[in-house]
Amino acid sequence: MYWMLPLVPLALVLHHLFPERYLLVFACAALGIVPLAALMARATGSLATRLGPGIGGLLNATFGNAAELIIALAALREGLYGMVKASLAGTIIGNLLFVLGMSMVLGGARHGMQRYDARAARMQGTMLTLAVITLILPAAYRGVVVAPGEAVQSISLVLSVLLLLVYLASVVFTLRTARVPRGDDAGDSAHGHGPQMSNGRAAALLAATTAGIVWLSEVLVGVVEPASQQLGLSDAFTGVFVLAVIGGAAEQATAIVSARQNRMELSMSIALGSSVQLALLVAPLLVLLSYVMGPHPMSLEFGPGLVLSVLVAVIIAGQIVSDGRTDWLRGVQLLGLYVILATLFWFVPDRTT
Repeated sequence: MYWMLPLVPLALVLHHLFPERYLLVFACAALGIVPLAALMARATGSLATRLGPGIGGLLNATFGNAAELIIALAALREGLYGMVKASLAGTIIGNLLFVLGMSMVLGGARHGMQRYDARAARMQGTMLTLAVITLILPAAYRGVVVAPGEAVQSISLVLSVLLLLVYLASVVFTLRTARVPRGDDAGDSAHGHGPQMSNGRAAALLAATTAGIVWLSEVLVGVVEPASQQLGLSDAFTGVFVLAVIGGAAEQATAIVSARQNRMELSMSIALGSSVQLALLVAPLLVLLSYVMGPHPMSLEFGPGLVLSVLVAVIIAGQIVSDGRTDWLRGVQLLGLYVILATLFWFVPDRTT
C-alpha cells in the first residue's frame, strides 16, 4: 500500500489550489489515508511486540480502529451525525460480511477447510449481539413510547457509559488471561514480520501517521457531501460502503492476507475484534465526545435500515463462525449478503440513516 503515499501531499495541494474539484480531492484524500493507516498499524505492531502480550494487546486494541475514529471525529465536528452512524455501521457490516467472506473464499480456495478457536469467536459474537441490542433500544423506545428527543438523548448517554464499562471489563478480562482478541499475531501481521523498529522510531511514526490521518480526514469530510452528490450516491451508501472501507482498508487487507496464509484464527480475531471495538468503544465514545466537539449531542438512535443491516450481519456471521471451521462456500454466502445489502443501500433515500 505504500506506493499510494505520494497521494497524501497531492491531496493537500489539490485541496488548497483546486478546492472545487471535489471528486479529485476526495479520491486523493481517501486513498492517501490507506497507506497512513498501514504505517500506523506497523508502528503499533512493533510497539506491541516489545511491550509484551498484555500492554501490547491493549495498544493494538486502542489503535486498531484509529483511522475510523479520526474520520468519525472530523465528521462529528461538522455535525454530520448521519454520516458518522452510517460509517460505524458500515465498518461493522464490512468486517463481518466482506472481510470474513473474502478471507474464507481466498483461504478456502488455497487450503480447503480451515480451523480456528470457536470459543473465542463465540465470545466475540456474544459481545456483538449485546451491542446490536443496545443500538436497537433507543430507536425502539422512541417508536413505542413516542418519546421526545431529550429522553432518547438521555437514554443514549446512559447506554454509552454502560457499553464503555462492558468494554473495559472485557479489556481487564483479556489482560488477566493474556488472551487479548487481537494480540501479538495481529501486531506481527501488521508489520509483515519484518525487522522491529526501535520504540522511539515507532512512537514517532505513530505520531506522524496520526497527524497525517487527522489532516486528511478534515479534507475528506469537507468534500464528501459534494463529491457523493456528483457521483449520485446517497449519504447512506457513502457512509456504509465508501467511508467504512477507507477507514479500515489496511486492517481489512491484513485479515484477508492472513487467511490466504492459512492463519484463519488471526483473520477471524481481526475482523470480529475490530467490530466489537467499534460497537462497544468507538460508538459510545463518539456519543460522549459529541457533547464537547459537536454542534449538539449525538444519540445512539440509528435508523431502521442501519440497525436491521447490522443485526442481520451479526446473526449470519455468528451462525457461520460458531463451529470453528470455514470453507470457501461459507465465504461466498457472506459476500452474497454483502452485495445484497449494498444493492439495497444503493437505492435507499438519504434519510435512511
